[in-house]
Amino acid sequence: MSSTVIAGIVALYFLILLLIARYTAKGADNNSFFVGNKNSPWYLVAFGMIGTSLSGVTFISVPGWVGDSQFSYLQMVLGYLLGYVVVANVLMPLYYKLNLTSIYTYLDQRFGFWSYKTGAFYFLLSRTIGAAFRLYLVANVLQIAIFDDWGIPYYLTVAITILLIWVYTAKGGIKTIVWTDSLQTLFMLLAVGVAIYQIGDQLNLGFSDLVSTISSSDYSKVFFFEDWKASNFFWKQFLSGAFITIVMTGLDQDMMQKNLSCKNIKEAKWNMFSMSVVLVFVNLLFLALGALLFIYSNQNGIAIPTKTDELFPSLALGNSLGISVAVFFILGLIAAAYSSADSALTALTTSVCVDFLGVQQKTEIVGQVLRKRTHIVMSLVLYVVILVFSLISDESVISSLFKVAGYTYGPLLGLYAFGLLHKTKLKDKWVPLICLLCPIICYVIQLNSEVWFNGYKFGFELLMLNGLLTYLGLHLVRSKELTI
Repeated sequence: MSSTVIAGIVALYFLILLLIARYTAKGADNNSFFVGNKNSPWYLVAFGMIGTSLSGVTFISVPGWVGDSQFSYLQMVLGYLLGYVVVANVLMPLYYKLNLTSIYTYLDQRFGFWSYKTGAFYFLLSRTIGAAFRLYLVANVLQIAIFDDWGIPYYLTVAITILLIWVYTAKGGIKTIVWTDSLQTLFMLLAVGVAIYQIGDQLNLGFSDLVSTISSSDYSKVFFFEDWKASNFFWKQFLSGAFITIVMTGLDQDMMQKNLSCKNIKEAKWNMFSMSVVLVFVNLLFLALGALLFIYSNQNGIAIPTKTDELFPSLALGNSLGISVAVFFILGLIAAAYSSADSALTALTTSVCVDFLGVQQKTEIVGQVLRKRTHIVMSLVLYVVILVFSLISDESVISSLFKVAGYTYGPLLGLYAFGLLHKTKLKDKWVPLICLLCPIICYVIQLNSEVWFNGYKFGFELLMLNGLLTYLGLHLVRSKELTI
């Protein structure tokens, strides 16, 4: 498929997003940008959050994981369900009761200034690196698929990538994103569905045959209880999934901002529960696609790439599955990346405005000026971080940076756990030091765990250790004063 055709598809896609943005942003103010005027339909929020939860990394990587890890990822997805129950019944009622715009203002009310700023800072760090990493992947695809042929340098490709997000989120914010993310989720699911259909058609398999082929293959094993040291051991993945959901949804301004835009806590809970159940089946669909990609390649003598993440892109864009798969793959990849990046940019803008600039204490006119300037600044920050990633040009280093950003959720887990489980306050000025040391300790432990712990290799459960160390560390700086 030519670069001109791909560019035309992308342009048409963004034209639709811009039309939605123009319609939804009419009469938008700061309240619209931050919490959608508390009037977002819960079912639309739920559907859009599916795309945000998956991201472009998941869109490409989950099908590729099947070759090495089979369906073990589903163990973590089942853990997500437990995490969503905790978020819906413990954290969301708290946020609605306190009528929060930024969820980190809870830390200010509970512990004080430094705890509040520490929590908000870690969110900004995590989301900036995470969003930049996802957009970096998309910018690379656009560069190879379109802009290399046109002689456009990479830094302009990145600028275009960021500019497109800024344009359709600048005015409406969450009010717009609730609608655009739903469209992007639809395109992502269509991409997977079309790919599965085309593979089934080429293998002469109907729906029931597809199901039986996948279930009888070597790729379909879900549960692993044999080796507790292994990264795919059931309880490690299940519990990790639960805690990942608690911190990366319940303690994350990006994900919670959409939930806080619902009319009331009842509708917000409906959103959370329905989304969590549907997400299980959506991830199962991605895993099924992964199994079919490997089965299709083996039957047709197609070499499996060394990096299995490249299997889906290579087959989709290599014309072996037809033009429809290629078109929807491009749309699905862009949709997956942008559905997480657009809400991340909005959440970063919200956090800076509310948590550091005190926009809610300003007049509406002054607040709107601050918000618009902050939105531009955060767009530029993402632009710079993406260019830094491109200069590093070492995938292992960039991947490590992405994982390190995940460590910063540990302090948030420890802070909120202490706040919810204890009535005592903290010696607030010492909180930043505790929250700085614990991720560093966890990083050292991960590097040396196989030597120190008889071959044990940490996976996602490192988050739980990080949160536990922070929680225990906060006990060292407890105050005798009780919270009201």
